[in-house]
Amino acid sequence: MKAVTEAQKAYDEAVAAETEGRKEVEATLKALDSDTHPLKAAAIAADKAAKEAGVTKDAAVKAVADAKAKLDAAQSDSDKAEAQRVLAAAEADLAEAATAQQEADAAAEKAHTALDDARVAAARKYSRIQQALDKARAAKEAADKALAAAKECVRENGLTSLAVGLPAKVTAGGTVGFTLRVSNGTRRTLAVDPLVFFHVAGESRGAKSLLKVEWSNGSTWQAFDGEDPEHIAHIDVMKPGEHSDVKLRMKVDSAAKNADAFALLAGDASDAYNPCVLGQMKRYDFKLLPAGSKTAPAGDAKPGLPGGDDDQRPGAAKPGKGSAPSAQGGTSHQATGTTTAATGAGGDLAETGSSSSMAPIALTSAVTVVLGAGAVGRRAPPQVHA
Repeated sequence: MKAVTEAQKAYDEAVAAETEGRKEVEATLKALDSDTHPLKAAAIAADKAAKEAGVTKDAAVKAVADAKAKLDAAQSDSDKAEAQRVLAAAEADLAEAATAQQEADAAAEKAHTALDDARVAAARKYSRIQQALDKARAAKEAADKALAAAKECVRENGLTSLAVGLPAKVTAGGTVGFTLRVSNGTRRTLAVDPLVFFHVAGESRGAKSLLKVEWSNGSTWQAFDGEDPEHIAHIDVMKPGEHSDVKLRMKVDSAAKNADAFALLAGDASDAYNPCVLGQMKRYDFKLLPAGSKTAPAGDAKPGLPGGDDDQRPGAAKPGKGSAPSAQGGTSHQATGTTTAATGAGGDLAETGSSSSMAPIALTSAVTVVLGAGAVGRRAPPQVHA
C-alpha cells in the first residue's frame, strides 16, 4: 500500500505540474505570436528590411538593364562614353544592393531562428512535463495492479472455525448454547473476523426465521439479523497456534416443526502481506424437531465441507434467491470479541481520484508542429519579389 500511496502522490504532483506547464506553454506561445514580443518584433523588422533590400536590388537590376540599353543605342563616342560611365555606376550600385540583400536575408533568417528557438524551447519543456506525467501514470498503474494482485483472496487451510457443542438435533421452544472456536494453524500472525451464518431450509429471504442466534461480546448478547452472513468478534492479533472462543446461543421458535437447518462458519483474515485471506469453511447440518421431541442420543452436529454454492465468497446468491447463501456478503458486522480489542486491519487504499488534466488536442498539435519544425530544420529565407 505504501508503494501505491507514493505512486499516487507522484502522479498527483505530475498532473499538477502538467496543468501548470500547459498554462505556461500556452502563454509563451501566445506571447511569441504577438507583434509586440521582442523576438517577433525583431523578425517583423528584419523581414521588412529584407523586403526593402530586395526592392532596392530589383531597382538596381533595372538600372543596369537600362544603362546597357542606352550604351547599345549610343551613336557618338561621347554618348558611348557617358553611357559606359552610367552603366559602371549602375553595376556598382547593383553589387552593393545584392550584398545588402544577402545581409538583410541573413538577418531575417537569424531573427526567425531566434523566434523558432523560443517556440521550440517552450514546446520541449512542456513535452518533458508530459513525459514525466506519462511515467508517473505508468508507475501508478503498475502499483495499482500490484495492489490488486495482492488483494486477491487466498485460501488458508490452517485458519479453521469449528462449532463446539452445537447439537445435531434441537427441539422447538428450546435454547442451546455452544462455542465458536477459531484457530490459527498457520505460521503467520493474522487479524481475523469470524464469519457466521445460520439458515433453515425453505425459509425465504425477509421471512421471520425459526431461529434466533446471538453471540456474546463478553458483556452482552448481540443478535444476528439472520439475513446474511455476518462478521463477529473481530480479533486484531492472532498469533500462530492461538485460538479464540466466542460464545453463541440459539433459540428455536416454539412453532417449529420438522425442518433441516445448517450453520456455516469460517474465518476471514488479513496479514501484513495479503489483506484478503479466506480460512476453511465448515458446514454443520442439524435438525429442528417439534416441541417435546426426544433428541438423545443425537450428540453434536458434525462438521463437513461446504457445498459449492455455500463457499462462493464473496458474491454468491442470497438465501431465498434459489441458491445457498454467500459466506461473505450483505451486512458485515465487526465488533469487539472476547479476546482482543478491535483496531482494524487490512482495508482498501482510498483512491484520491485525481483525474489526468491532459493537454487539449489543439495544444498537443501545436507542440508537435513546433517540435517538428525544430527537428526538420530552420525556415527558408523569405522570398522577396519586386
